[in-house]
Amino acid sequence: MRKGIGVVCIVFSVLLIIKGHDVANSFASKMKLTFEGVPVDAAMRLYLAGAISGLFGLLLIFWKK
Repeated sequence: MRKGIGVVCIVFSVLLIIKGHDVANSFASKMKLTFEGVPVDAAMRLYLAGAISGLFGLLLIFWKK
């Protein structure tokens, strides 16, 4: 059961990172980066959520009781 949830978390993290990459490469993001010099907050939140979800998934899979 734990390994199944871990795999789901890893798949979810990959999807979040891909979505973050799409948001970071959007036209609006490039305009904000050009004029304000800061990346879009939504992309950073998606990258961070993907990393945390992936780490949680790996812990569920590999951590022994």
